[in-house]
Amino acid sequence: MGFYSIFGSVRLEDEIQQKKFKSEQHKLAINIFYTFNWLSYKNQQTFKSEDITPQQFNVLRILRGQHPEPCNLKLIKDRMLDRMSDASRIVDKLKAKGLLERHECPNDRRNVDLLITEKGLDLLKTLDHVDDEFKNTFKNLSIAEVKELNDLLDKARG
Repeated sequence: MGFYSIFGSVRLEDEIQQKKFKSEQHKLAINIFYTFNWLSYKNQQTFKSEDITPQQFNVLRILRGQHPEPCNLKLIKDRMLDRMSDASRIVDKLKAKGLLERHECPNDRRNVDLLITEKGLDLLKTLDHVDDEFKNTFKNLSIAEVKELNDLLDKARG
């Protein structure tokens, strides 16, 4: 199997060709990193055809959630999934593509209102299938298993 093979009942050991781990916790960490990269790769392939990145998609969804109200850069940074992303740079790229507008606040020029454009809303409509693809990605898990995994991941971060 390859690095991003389609999961069936493929075990991590087979995917990375490693038989032993230092501990079950070590294996879990490696498995989470591997799965994160697998999901990231699938996302990148989905967004490649629309010439946006997963981080840009995330910002557009945040803006759509606020629409028709504008939001500021701080709100976007607080809500982004990838906290290491440069939100200012992402906003600049989305503006250059005509997917959002920037407006200086009349009362405080340091604060900038950001608003998704109709073009941005239309792009998100064409990408709404992504949510269905997530369901398909985890089709090998029952709803109970999905809920349990969500609970366990929340607990691990807690």
